[in-house]
Amino acid sequence: MWLTALGLAVVLSVLLYKWLFGNRGSDPFALDTRQPPKPLVKSKAEKNKVLKQGFTTSKIPEHLDAIVIGSGIGGLGVASILAKTGKRVLVLEQHDRAGGCCHTFTEKGFEFDVGIHYIGELQEYKPFRHLVDQLTDGQLQWASLDNPYDMVVLGSPENRRRYPIYSGRKRFTEELKKHFPEEKEAIDKFVALVKKVANGVPFMAVLKMIPMPLAKFLIYSGLLTLFSPFYKMASRSLTEVVSELTSNKELQAVFSYIFGTYGVVPKDVSFSLHSLLVSHYLEGAWYPKGGASEIAYHIIPTIEKAGGAVLVRAPVQSILINEAKEAYGVTVRKGQEEVHIHAPIVISNAGLFNTYESLLPKEMQSLPAIQSQLSLVKHGEAGFCVFIGINGTKEELGLNATNYWLYPENNLDELLENYLNSSKEDVVKLPPLVYVTSPSAKDPTSEERNPGKSTVSLVTFARYEWFEEWKDERVNNRGEEYKKLKESFVKNLVDAATEIFPQIKGKIELVEAGTAVTNQYYIAAPRGEIYGCDHNISRFNPETSAAIRSQTPVKNLYLTGQDVFVCGFAGALAGALTCGSAVLGRNLHLDLLRLKKRLKTTNSKKDS
Repeated sequence: MWLTALGLAVVLSVLLYKWLFGNRGSDPFALDTRQPPKPLVKSKAEKNKVLKQGFTTSKIPEHLDAIVIGSGIGGLGVASILAKTGKRVLVLEQHDRAGGCCHTFTEKGFEFDVGIHYIGELQEYKPFRHLVDQLTDGQLQWASLDNPYDMVVLGSPENRRRYPIYSGRKRFTEELKKHFPEEKEAIDKFVALVKKVANGVPFMAVLKMIPMPLAKFLIYSGLLTLFSPFYKMASRSLTEVVSELTSNKELQAVFSYIFGTYGVVPKDVSFSLHSLLVSHYLEGAWYPKGGASEIAYHIIPTIEKAGGAVLVRAPVQSILINEAKEAYGVTVRKGQEEVHIHAPIVISNAGLFNTYESLLPKEMQSLPAIQSQLSLVKHGEAGFCVFIGINGTKEELGLNATNYWLYPENNLDELLENYLNSSKEDVVKLPPLVYVTSPSAKDPTSEERNPGKSTVSLVTFARYEWFEEWKDERVNNRGEEYKKLKESFVKNLVDAATEIFPQIKGKIELVEAGTAVTNQYYIAAPRGEIYGCDHNISRFNPETSAAIRSQTPVKNLYLTGQDVFVCGFAGALAGALTCGSAVLGRNLHLDLLRLKKRLKTTNSKKDS
C-alpha cells in the first residue's frame, strides 16, 4: 500500500515540477530592457498621439500573433509581455483613449485619474517593481506618498477620531500601539498573521497554471492548506479573525478599514485577501509621476516595437469561433460596418462576465464549462466617484499626499449592510464610507504641468440598482430625476471633502461625478462594478481559484486582468503574468524571480 502511495507521490511531483519549471516558449525577461528615464512629456497633444490612436482598418498590423480585448492594465500588461518575446499584438479599446482604469481625463485644466489611487510594493528590489520596469523599459517613475499614507477617520464630525497608518512594519505597529496601548499583543498578532498569510499567495498562481487534475489533488489531499497559509485562512472572514484578536471595536475597525480597496464588507471577505492588501502597502505607497496616464503611455511603445498596435474607439462586438469551436479573431464595429480581424490567439481583458455573456456566440455561452465558471462568481459592487477641481496650489489649500478613509462609526459591517440594502430614496444621507484623496498632491509634477490647479477625488459605493433605470439614456442627458439623485450624493461627499480640507471652501471651480451607469458606459463595467467579479469569501476557496484561470473552455481564448487573479493594479498585472504564462507555455512568475536574482548579482558587482 505504502509503495503505491509513494509511487503516486513521485509521479505527481514529476508532473508538478514539469508544469512549474518546464518552459517551452521564450522568456520575456531574458534581457533587462530598462533605459535611463527620458524627460517627462508635458504636452497632452504629444501624449495623445500614443494614447488616442483611433481604429481604422489601415492601422491593423498584418500577420497578428494575438488580439487583446481591452486596454486596461491587464490587457496592456499581457500585450507587452508577449511583445517582449517578439509577438505582434493588437490591443482594441472601446473608449476614446487607452488605459482602462489607468486613464485620466481633463476638464477646465484640471486633470483627474479614474482608478489609480495608490500602489504598494514598488521598492526597487521587489519582483513587482521589476515587472513594471520591464514592461515600460524603466520609463515609468514613482513618487512616494506621505507617511502616514492613510488616515482612518472614525466617528461623526462632532467626535472624530483619527488613526494614522504609517509605512514600515515596525512603525506601523508602534504608531497603532500609541493609540491602543492596551492592545499591543493583538496588534503584534495581527501584523504577524497578515504577513504569514500573504506570503502564501504564490499558491494561487500555482493552482491557476497546473492541470486541473493536479490542482484538485493538491486541494482534496489537504496538501494545499498544509503548505499555503493563504488557503488555510481563505474560508475565514475578516470580521471573524479580528474579533478573535481583540474585543476592541475601534481597533477592529482600524484593522479592517482598507476593505474599500476591494469592495466587500469585512464579514463577507476572506481574511486572506485582506492580508494581501494590508501586506501590499505595509512598506509604503506610491503614485505615478506625471499622473495615471503615464502607465499606458510608457507600455504602448513596447507593444509597438514588436509590430503591434493599441487602437481606441474599437468596440469589439464578438469573438469569432470556427467550426472546431476555436477562437480565431474578433469583430469590431466601425460605423455601420463590422470589421473581422483574425489572429490565432484571442485574449480578453473585458472581464469574465462580458467575455462569457456578451462576446461569445450564444451557442458557446451555454457550454456547461462556461456556465460552471459563471456560477462560481457574482458581480462586484458599483462605485460613485466625485472629481473636484480647486484653484490654488497644494500648499495654499492644505492638501497632502495622504488618503483619508471616513466612517461615521466603528461598526463597519452594520453601517455598510444597512446602506447597501437601502432603496435609492433612502440613501441621500452621507454614505458610511468616503475615500478622500488628492491626485494633484500625490504627483510632484502636477503643479508644473497644471499650474495653480489642484484636484480632490472622492469614492464611495453605490448600488447599480439605484441608477439602473437610466442605463440606456444618453450620457449627459439622463433627465432631471437622475440629476437630482446624483447631486444628492455629490453634495454630501463634497461636504466630507471640505471637512478634511477646509481651505478648499470657496475655491472650488469644478465638480464632476460618475455613477454606476457612468462606469458602465466608459469602462464597460456590466453593472458599474469597480473591481470586476465580487471579491467575497467564496471567490477565494481553492476550487474557485483553480477553476477561474487564464485558459478558458474555448480553445485559443484566454482571460487576463483582475478577474483572473485579484483586483487593483498589482492584481491585474498578476493576472497578465498568469495569462502570459499560459499563452507562452512557461512560468513567468519564476522568470521574474530569475530576473530579480540576476539584477541583484549585477548590482552587487557594481557596488564592489
